[in-house]
Amino acid sequence: MVIKVNGRHKRALITGIAGQDGSFLAELLVEKGYQILGLLKKGESTSNLAQIVGAIQLEETEGIRRDDFIRWISKFSPDEVYNFAGLSFIPDCWDNPNRAFEVNTLFVANFLEALKTHAPGARYYQASSSEIFGDPPCTPQDENTQCNPANPYGVSKLASHLLTGMYRHRYGLFAVSGILYNHESPRRPDHFVTQKIARAAAEISMGRTEKLRLGNVDARRDWGFAGDFIRGIWLMLQQNKPLDYILATGVTHTIKDLLQIAFSHLGLSWADWVETDPTLIRPVEVGKLVGNPSRAKEILGWEPQVTFQELVIMMVDAQVQRLRISISPLRDSNRSSTRG
Repeated sequence: MVIKVNGRHKRALITGIAGQDGSFLAELLVEKGYQILGLLKKGESTSNLAQIVGAIQLEETEGIRRDDFIRWISKFSPDEVYNFAGLSFIPDCWDNPNRAFEVNTLFVANFLEALKTHAPGARYYQASSSEIFGDPPCTPQDENTQCNPANPYGVSKLASHLLTGMYRHRYGLFAVSGILYNHESPRRPDHFVTQKIARAAAEISMGRTEKLRLGNVDARRDWGFAGDFIRGIWLMLQQNKPLDYILATGVTHTIKDLLQIAFSHLGLSWADWVETDPTLIRPVEVGKLVGNPSRAKEILGWEPQVTFQELVIMMVDAQVQRLRISISPLRDSNRSSTRG
């Protein structure tokens, strides 16, 4: 279904478009007939956008200043703005908290200020995180749960979350935050634990001999499929009233559960291949983070569709396919050398 406003195609500006969430959203909006301007880091891979790269406009950036926001907004006149830009790998935020606040908080402040002045009618989505709850006072968490972040990432995300709400209330912007719990897909970078496990299972099934080293395998998370969450994000900006929403499955699983599904899917026993490495355990572990998505279900009509098991198998199968593709040219090359 193509969506238009005042007789023209809707326009969306997406920061972080080449990442997992940005690319899924871009695909959804292309299907709906949006014109899209996507911002990505200079030199960043666009492999996640391969299916739609010809249907969107991309702009590479290095350092981003307030003048850049003003230029993009004035030039493109977006109806909707989705901000997925940010430093999201928690160990990196411990290593460089200044960078975390620069990207996750100051970036948002500059963006909101530019929207307030130059595009007050645009609708704005801010990617928030369950990490703002950190060690929560209650479980499950909803949109009114007291925030208690336990790492620099969570603190920086809480600041941007509060800024978004402040601009909504103070200046009347249609600005919302999506408090997203862990959401994964085959597009997750390899350094995240879900993708790390999926890749290791695939490699071991193809002859890898070294073991997989992990931190706390008893850690629990509320994991869902990124593609499901993106539908919820789009719906947030289609409502009459701006509200913050939690997107979550409401169910937690341990890393052991993830390992069991991933390895058994390939006929392996994870216990034979996994070693615990104390250096990989988080300095401060978060509490029991599990989301209550009741508001999203009631107002947006949103429901997650992909189960945890389906998600893990999807990621493992994607890694197996990637490895087969990467191995095939080597085999072809070896055959050619043998014939010669």
